[in-house]
Amino acid sequence: MPQTILIIDDEKRLVSLVQSYLVQEGYRVFTAYNGKDALPIAQKEKPDLIILDIMMPEMNGYEFMRAHRSESDTPIIMLTAKVEDDDKVIGLELGADDYVTKPFKPRELMARVRNVLRRAGKNEPKGKTLKVGDINLDRDSREVYVSGRSVDLTPSEFDLLAALMSTPGKVFSRLDLLDVIQGVRYEGYERTIDTHIKNLRAKIEVDPRKPHYVETMYGVGYRLSKG
Repeated sequence: MPQTILIIDDEKRLVSLVQSYLVQEGYRVFTAYNGKDALPIAQKEKPDLIILDIMMPEMNGYEFMRAHRSESDTPIIMLTAKVEDDDKVIGLELGADDYVTKPFKPRELMARVRNVLRRAGKNEPKGKTLKVGDINLDRDSREVYVSGRSVDLTPSEFDLLAALMSTPGKVFSRLDLLDVIQGVRYEGYERTIDTHIKNLRAKIEVDPRKPHYVETMYGVGYRLSKG
């Protein structure tokens, strides 16, 4: 069965263009022109990925993410005409996995779609389990348990944790970690990593303000404590 993608944007011509590219790539596509109409579609169809505009009437992208993230970890690519760093940080803190700034080339978006879906587990190595301290991570099922408690992570959070757990004690620079979640090195936005790490700590640490596992190496990057 083809993977399902939900496009949410109030620019109907853009939606039609993106939909046509996705259909040509073999995806099953649903569309909505605001977050309010998109919520029931997302609940019913359970898409594999959501392409989400920020500035929309009735319910904007931020409001949609707040509502949707309360019940699902569906990967989200954020579309934004805004270029301010803070706007991107807000989206990432709410759970977006990637962002594309308008105007964009359709081929760029298609590449991002494939990459995010890959990171969501469609082509993960099978049968690989990692354990560090009380954290257990299964690459096959993409499940994470902390002290026996199941933890729901977004694809970006999972991939960052898997990378850190693969070599406990190794310091990863922000560019190293951008490679992990983007697939290729590009002129990235390094604060993206800080935001994902903040979200990850909130889910796996007893006290995110005093992290035991994910340690900050000031001026360099991050590493996972050996336990």
